[in-house]
Amino acid sequence: MSQSATAPSPPPARPRLLVVDDEEIVLAALRETLSRAGYDVCAVPDALRGLDLLHTTAFAAIISDQQMPRVTGLDFLAQAKVLQPDASRILITAVLTLGTVIEAINTGEIYRFIVKPWLREELLATVRNAVQRHELQRRNAELQQATQACNLQLSAANQSLAEQVRLAEAQRRAQTEQIRQRAEIALRALQASHPLLGCRARRTQEVCRAMAQLLALPETETVSLELAAWFHDLGLLASPHETVRRWLQQPEQLTDDERAALRLHPVASQELIATGPDLTAAAGAVRGHHEHFDGTGYPDGLAGEQIPWLARLLAVAAAFADAGETDGAVVEEIKLASGTRFDPEAVRALLRALPEARVPRREREVLLSELQPGMVLASAIYTAHGMLLVPEGQPLSEPAIDKLKNHHRTVPITQSLLVYG
Repeated sequence: MSQSATAPSPPPARPRLLVVDDEEIVLAALRETLSRAGYDVCAVPDALRGLDLLHTTAFAAIISDQQMPRVTGLDFLAQAKVLQPDASRILITAVLTLGTVIEAINTGEIYRFIVKPWLREELLATVRNAVQRHELQRRNAELQQATQACNLQLSAANQSLAEQVRLAEAQRRAQTEQIRQRAEIALRALQASHPLLGCRARRTQEVCRAMAQLLALPETETVSLELAAWFHDLGLLASPHETVRRWLQQPEQLTDDERAALRLHPVASQELIATGPDLTAAAGAVRGHHEHFDGTGYPDGLAGEQIPWLARLLAVAAAFADAGETDGAVVEEIKLASGTRFDPEAVRALLRALPEARVPRREREVLLSELQPGMVLASAIYTAHGMLLVPEGQPLSEPAIDKLKNHHRTVPITQSLLVYG
């Protein structure tokens, strides 16, 4: 009887949300907005009452304000993770400072940021994605258990191998896991802010992997180069969301001050990863990937071999992966910049490695009005209630586009629309 009294109740038919905010007006607004969107909302004005609920009630997502008396939002969400690790955690904050980003990413306590003041559509889209993530985790539990069982069997089998092979395999796995963990953190942060940054990171990482293999770099340098590829744009999280959006899609609209601020993002990226162990080489590559071989780059104006070798490799990989033109056009631009913007040796390594690289397709963000027949979706499109409208990889036809526009007139589609190309 005592166990059933303390165990969290199962999730209801409607996704259940816990909302914690000490401002009654904000709390009431969140409760009203989310309830109207079809969620079962439990709203409390302080973190301690929220923790009491977490002992007895299961939630799909937990939303907390950062600035609260006695317990901050990050501290509350850290405790919430212990009590209900599968629930998606969302932090609301009035000021998205670099310190907040570093703390949240390093601790891994949150799934998404919401910046005050928020747009209703952005709030609902964030919550919907958080609930979908929770549902996927719940459904994949059995598969994860099976995978863990397989890993245990493999571990038992490896014990019969020779000691030298066992040690080499353990080292390889440790390094692979290190890359995976850091890549997951970086990709999650980038995807939370700008989906296109996540695509750029994946493309850059694959080009760097192929170059490292071609050049037969030592394993430590290979790990550092791949980590640098994942992290090279992470500093953009410290810049305003709208500024980064224009930098990605409409750079000609940036002001001089905005350009100057964005030129500091390699330094911010370096600071974000320099706190980890054995990341000196990766941090140096991240800081130097916008330096030019002729000394006209930034942030330090280095030239030639003053620029770390890994930074010179990362520079050509990022230039290829980030550009919006076709592969052939990008390669020609990089070849023309050999000796000025890029190290000629790095350019040659890129050209030799590209045929072996399995680079993910380019993605770009478009408006609903810009969709055209023949475009292929890079991410699925869902309704506001999570129903699938068009799956990922679906080539768009005229009727499919008309269907999306008609749906949008009735219920606005708020998610980012990503297509390949």
